[in-house]
Amino acid sequence: MGSGYVRIIGKWQQPWKIKTSTPSSFPSVHQLRNIRNSEISRPINLLSSHSFSSSSSRSSKIGFLGWYLGMLETSPLITKSVTSSLIFAAADLTSQKIMLPPSGSFDPIRTLRMTGYGLVILGPSQHLWFNFVAKVLPKRDVITTLKKIIMGQAIFGPCINSVFFSVNAALQGESGDEIVARLKRDLLPTQLNGLLYWPICDFVTFRFVPVHLQPLMNSSCSYLWTIYLTYMASLRKVCTD
Repeated sequence: MGSGYVRIIGKWQQPWKIKTSTPSSFPSVHQLRNIRNSEISRPINLLSSHSFSSSSSRSSKIGFLGWYLGMLETSPLITKSVTSSLIFAAADLTSQKIMLPPSGSFDPIRTLRMTGYGLVILGPSQHLWFNFVAKVLPKRDVITTLKKIIMGQAIFGPCINSVFFSVNAALQGESGDEIVARLKRDLLPTQLNGLLYWPICDFVTFRFVPVHLQPLMNSSCSYLWTIYLTYMASLRKVCTD
């Protein structure tokens, strides 16, 4: 045969007359595109829903902590002072509950004094002290930590305890001589007892806790210590006659 013909199973036919067929089960291009888009969008939706749920649970877990840390950044002095006052109030209430006789009643004025002391004196003092120590001794190795502990026991501890006993006694109406007599009676035993408690707390605080959280750690340790302090402050005044 001449050109323009091809042989199909023993017969010669023109190429344009040859019919080709595609299996009916083979998907079209449009169907393939829809399948591909659905497969791509499914993991994205799963990923987005998982991210949303995990972020929601994470935000709920760190909601208060995140708020508190934000307050420490924006208003560090006020936040530390309020925290200290709340801890002092809780410690005084605990102290009264422990030592209260069966026929006794709570002393709200005493709790108010302790709350005011934590708010006005201890909170700001902790803020200034820990920032000062971090500037003077910025390292956090063991030797530097021990130096910070010695500074705390030799300087901060005696000063803040003297202020505590003096202010509390003055608010109870004690005279200058009575305050001096109280300090002579109570300050040294308080410092000696503090040597059994505070060096451990200070080591953990200075060694492992960031500077902006150190007052919070110190106030948390102060909870137990303040129960003892409020007991000492509640003792009867010394007779100076």
